[in-house]
Amino acid sequence: MPISIVAFLIYALFLLAGLGLTLGRIVEQATNAPVTLQGVVWMALIAACIFSITLVIQRKGAGRGFAIGLSTVLLPAGPLIALTLGNWLPGLPPILLALLLIRGLRGANAREWLNEI
Repeated sequence: MPISIVAFLIYALFLLAGLGLTLGRIVEQATNAPVTLQGVVWMALIAACIFSITLVIQRKGAGRGFAIGLSTVLLPAGPLIALTLGNWLPGLPPILLALLLIRGLRGANAREWLNEI
């Protein structure tokens, strides 16, 4: 298994754990309104994360596209962190991680490994 696939799986599992830990707030909002924008986005992220992990583990070629798409979730986090803290330095690690994941998933090793139809 290429290192880029391992890195993506670790990233996706951490993302899934983070979404699960913050799900309590979404459930609390559901008592006031049954459908909220934040709830819909959270559920879509959880579904995309689980689906991407499943496809990558099964070595499906479509999993590469889903993995790249899920890796782009980190790109807006960098500027948001930088604007919130008033310093650009803390916003760099999420952007760098996203770019490294995308570069690794677009490489020949990942393409070769995700070869099932």
